Amino acid sequence: MHSAERLEYKKADRDEKRMRIVNGLVFRPDGRWERLEIQCVNGQIERLLPQEADQEKKGSGGSEKGKSVRTRWYEKAGETYFDASGCYVLPGLTDIHLHGAVGHDLCEALTDVRGGGDKTGEGKQKERISDIRKRTLQAISAIAEFEYSQGVTQMIPCTMTFPADELTQVLKACAAYASQTDAADRAELTGIHLEGPFLSEKKKGAQKREFLQKPDAVKIRDWQEAAGGLLKLMTIAPELEGAMECIRKFAKVIHFSIGHTEADYETAANAFLAGADHVTHLYNAMPPFGHREPGAIGAAVDAKQCFAELICDGVHVAPSAVRAAFTLFGDDRIVLISDSMEACGMPDGEYQLGGQKVLVKGKLATLEDGTIAGSASSLYQCMKKAVSIGIPLESAIKAVTINPCLAVGLEKEFGSIETGKRARFLILDQRLDIVEVIKEAEGQINARKRDCPARTGCVRMEGLLS
Repeated sequence: MHSAERLEYKKADRDEKRMRIVNGLVFRPDGRWERLEIQCVNGQIERLLPQEADQEKKGSGGSEKGKSVRTRWYEKAGETYFDASGCYVLPGLTDIHLHGAVGHDLCEALTDVRGGGDKTGEGKQKERISDIRKRTLQAISAIAEFEYSQGVTQMIPCTMTFPADELTQVLKACAAYASQTDAADRAELTGIHLEGPFLSEKKKGAQKREFLQKPDAVKIRDWQEAAGGLLKLMTIAPELEGAMECIRKFAKVIHFSIGHTEADYETAANAFLAGADHVTHLYNAMPPFGHREPGAIGAAVDAKQCFAELICDGVHVAPSAVRAAFTLFGDDRIVLISDSMEACGMPDGEYQLGGQKVLVKGKLATLEDGTIAGSASSLYQCMKKAVSIGIPLESAIKAVTINPCLAVGLEKEFGSIETGKRARFLILDQRLDIVEVIKEAEGQINARKRDCPARTGCVRMEGLLS
């Protein structure tokens, strides 16, 4: 139990729950750094005040260098303070494309159920549905806890290609999870990304061929209903029959992302004109960007409303191509994603993705035929990798905070440190190591110490923010 303790705090006037973050360099929406005091009330950022260097310190004294996380938290006049001296203060990260982590996958129940033949018979239908929902809820909870330890406070997990009725059960489980009380020690599920089944067979990547389908507007409508409106993103190959019709019909309620596609420039450009506004993992599972045949990448560059996902794990995309993407799209349109699968946060070994065996060694995850199958890196690690290969820190931060929120319509609540937005923060030291992750939920704020294991232990401040 070395890793957890509960601290009680007095309530301020009118039963308000107040917190202040002081002495940190705060990342501003325009990309500047500014030393500010952040005042939060009842789970929202109430005020940002200019602050001179180390204006407000904990009264216990001692050197700021090497200050522990425990001593950074203190109480004063009925309010709770976090001393961010020597640290960067970022918005909590948002990952809009991840499949799993720490041995769990969003669709793991489908793989397990399909492997257990005794539960696929007609007489076992209710038990099978119950199994899928129970296992999916457990998987989401475990993934969300790990993601929070990595600085992600909002996540949009991603499905794989499975039969329509089985995907429906996963979506219903996601809706049930999201309707529960938002836990302070987990990333919040703020949407779902449906990656498949409307994908090109030749560019399927690690998706299962036998479950690929033609785009179907009725299925999209049914899936959105099953998800309780949580479908934020849908990857689609625009060259498939029926794809353009689906994009036109649902573009006002779902963000369509061009991916796993053989589309040429004209086809992709028409998809963007029809309402698509996103590209799934740029460069991967699509034709290359050629000077005579620019393909979907060229069309995405020209579609100024389009955001482009990028996996910067050191495996999927070469450093030069990462830098080229930021140059082509600008740092306002690049969205870094993890595309993590269940091996993220786990040792080397054998795992699964979409019902297929995946071999993981280091950061490389592949199917048995050598096809890359997701990543074994978290979004936080991808951000650090981007900085290490020459992407400016400010650009990398935008690509993991405000850009993903803008891409899926979450920017009114998340993605930047501004008055009125939710109180969610990632505190980094000057080496970009995580010092603290802060997130309000249900009258308490969770603060995870960096020396805690990823899946156990936290410091939870009771009765602080709601």
